[in-house]
Amino acid sequence: MHAKKLRWGIMGCANIAITAVIPAILQSKTGEVTAIASRQEQKAKETAAKLGIPKTYGSYEQMLADADIDAIYIPLPNHLHYEWMIKAAEAGKHVLCEKPLALDAQQAEKMIQASSKAGILLVEAFMYRHHPRYDQIKQIMVSGEIGVLRGIRGAFTFNNAEDLANVRFQSSMGGGSLYDVGCYPIHAARYLLDLEPEAVTVQAFYSQEHDNVDMMVSGLIEFPHQIGLTFDCGMWAEFRNTIELLGTEGRIEIPCAFLSPLSPESNFFVTVKGKRREEQVEHVNQYVLQIDDFGHSVLNGTPFRFPADDAVKNMRVIDACMKSANERSRVTL
Repeated sequence: MHAKKLRWGIMGCANIAITAVIPAILQSKTGEVTAIASRQEQKAKETAAKLGIPKTYGSYEQMLADADIDAIYIPLPNHLHYEWMIKAAEAGKHVLCEKPLALDAQQAEKMIQASSKAGILLVEAFMYRHHPRYDQIKQIMVSGEIGVLRGIRGAFTFNNAEDLANVRFQSSMGGGSLYDVGCYPIHAARYLLDLEPEAVTVQAFYSQEHDNVDMMVSGLIEFPHQIGLTFDCGMWAEFRNTIELLGTEGRIEIPCAFLSPLSPESNFFVTVKGKRREEQVEHVNQYVLQIDDFGHSVLNGTPFRFPADDAVKNMRVIDACMKSANERSRVTL
C-alpha cells in the first residue's frame, strides 16, 4: 500500500460517483483515484478521460485483481452491494459502499463478517454524519438548552417519477424510497439519540407505474424514553431533506439535513422560548470528510469513528419498516 495515499478503484459510473465521490477523493488529503471499472468499458474510458483517472477496466473482476488498488468504492444498484462487497473483501480491498449497505440485516451481517475475516475496513456511505455540525447539534442536545427531547421529525423526498427506467424504480434491483432516502432520517435519529428503536409503524404508497416499489412512505419509529421519530420519504414528492428536534424548552431545525451545500444553507437554527438564532457552521465538503475519515483509519491503522455494526442495526429498522408497510401493522424490534 502507498505510504501516503489510499489508491481507490471506482466500481461503476453512477452519477453519485461522478458528481460527488470521485471529486471528493481528488480533493482529499488521503486518497487518489487509480482506476474505474464498468461493464461498458467505453463508458469507463469516457469517465476516466473527463476526470483524469489513469486506468480503466471493462469488468469489476479485473479491477479487483489490480494490486495497485487499496480501496473500492461501490455505488452500484442496491441488489449488487452484497455480491461485490464480498468479492472486494476476498480480494483484500477496503470498501466504501453506498447506502443501504445491503437489502436486509442478514446480508449486512454477512458483509461485516466478511470484512472482519479479510481484515479490511467496510464503511456504509452515510456522508452527512461526517459534517462537524452534527457534533454541534449533539452538544446543544446534551447541554439541555432545548429541555427534554420529546420528538424528532425527519423528511427526505424528491420527485424523479418520470424517469421510469431509473434503477430506483426496479423492485428486483432493490428500488424504493425507504432504501434510497428513508434510510437517512432513520439513521439520523439513531445517531443523534444514540439509541435503538423498539417498534415501527409504517404506511407506504406503492406505484404500479414504478414496478410496485414504495414511492412514498410515512412512519413512526418508537425509541426508548417515549421518544418518537415521525418521518416521511418519497420519490414522487416535492424536494425536502430536513430534521427537527423538539424539546420541552426549544427546538433545533436543520433545513438541509443530509444534502448539505457548501453555503450558509448548511447552517441550522435553534429556538429557545420563542427566540430563534442561526448557528453558523463550517462550510465543508462532507464527502471529502468521509473520504479522509476512511483514509486516516486505513493508513494509520486506527478504528473508524463509527462502529461497523451500525449498518446492521440500521438495516434491522428498515427491515421492520418494510414488514410494517406490507402487513399494515406495528412491528416490534
